[in-house]
Amino acid sequence: MNETRETIRTLIAGAGAAGRMTAQAMAQRPEHGYVVVGFLDDDPAKLGSEIVGAPVLGQIGDLVAVAEEHDIQEIVIAIPSASGHTIREVIRLCEEAGRSFKIVPGVWEVIRGNVRISQIRVVKLDDLLGRETVALDTEEMTGYLKGRRVLVTGAGGSIGSELARLVAAFEPELLILMGRGENSIYEIDQELSIDYPDLQKLIVIGSVSDEVSLEMLFKDHHPEIVYHAAAHKHVHLMEYYPDEAIKNNVTGTRRLIDAAAKHGAERLVLLSTDKAVRPHGAMGASKRIAELLLIDRAKGKCKTKLVAVRFGNVLGSRGSVVPMFRQQIRLGGPITITHPDVTRYFMTIREAAMLVLQAGFAGAGGEVFVLDMGDPIRIAELAEHLVRLSGLEPGRDIAIEYTGLRPGEKLHEELWCSDETLSVTRHDKIMVVQPDAPSEVADLKGTLARLEKLSARGDRKGIRKEFAKIFPDMEAKKHGEG
Repeated sequence: MNETRETIRTLIAGAGAAGRMTAQAMAQRPEHGYVVVGFLDDDPAKLGSEIVGAPVLGQIGDLVAVAEEHDIQEIVIAIPSASGHTIREVIRLCEEAGRSFKIVPGVWEVIRGNVRISQIRVVKLDDLLGRETVALDTEEMTGYLKGRRVLVTGAGGSIGSELARLVAAFEPELLILMGRGENSIYEIDQELSIDYPDLQKLIVIGSVSDEVSLEMLFKDHHPEIVYHAAAHKHVHLMEYYPDEAIKNNVTGTRRLIDAAAKHGAERLVLLSTDKAVRPHGAMGASKRIAELLLIDRAKGKCKTKLVAVRFGNVLGSRGSVVPMFRQQIRLGGPITITHPDVTRYFMTIREAAMLVLQAGFAGAGGEVFVLDMGDPIRIAELAEHLVRLSGLEPGRDIAIEYTGLRPGEKLHEELWCSDETLSVTRHDKIMVVQPDAPSEVADLKGTLARLEKLSARGDRKGIRKEFAKIFPDMEAKKHGEG
């Protein structure tokens, strides 16, 4: 005989379809102990009405008072279409009320009509994005990737390895995993060998800046589709080593494009960053130069279709703030943040990889694609939520310290410039930017030659001066030797 569980007095935030299905699921499974006391909803027409036998007690902003008045024990957030700002505000009210809280699945689960009690779960960090992640058009992708020879550079990295996983599922003729870090390449190779035992793979340990290695790779294996994820990405480190940013992010991209074009690759997709928009530091500047190089080559006689995909920070990727914050929480704090007002755009690792795949076959050549990433998130707010999701209280259990912006960092990032036109694509979450004004680099060929020459001789001071001439938001400061 099943033991009767203690009842849980429950308040559902959201009286729409998701809230109704949640209440129905709770009524159908009384053994879980949920008793729906009422709903909250910002639609005035619903106030006082009953849904599945429970009244709408007020608006979302009334959460604290309603929870106190009706002795609520748990709050279930059932607003799958809400913005990130709304979800974070509801969580803040739940925390202020001192009640535990959970969340229902995304909007597609609601549309399918299959919300179940087992799907109501603890809030995860991904929920704070407050939007549906980009869905992959699997039918089109199958036709695009099946039986093709695909190269992923930087395949051991967070996004590169996720790209490899996604590509592997579409049965390519050959998947080439290229990277400089042998351990990370070994790990993704082993994972794919278990998950896709029939997959034909090739491991290449090498750098995209190595012209000889690239020539051998393309000559011997003829990749048709190239996803270029290899890059130096740490903003403050590249301030000290701008010569390495040039070698990897610029020269490496140029040589990869040259090899792809020479050997007839069909497409090449460059992974770029929001830090390439009005760059403040060497990393962003090097990625912007790489974008401009790709756009310039696409305008020429290059038969390889060249496109770039620009996005913001990736939740949980190596080098992102989330793993660092989690480690700091495990150690008991403090959490270190550069500035109380700093904001960033965020997306999930899988979403980033899906966007790259989707844009890869959609582009005709020369486009820069960006994702509708919702509202930027305050890093301080993200840190506070992460502390609370760990069952702790920021400021009391885990201290938060502000250290100041590091060299090359901006307070707020942008996904496109004011002189770029934003257009929608047939995918409602992917947009394309086209420049309305001439490039900020008047003599791209000459600039590339100077930067690569300065990089080859390790002239970091000279590189900073060259960047400062091109990008008005940069200064030729000395951040390290050279």
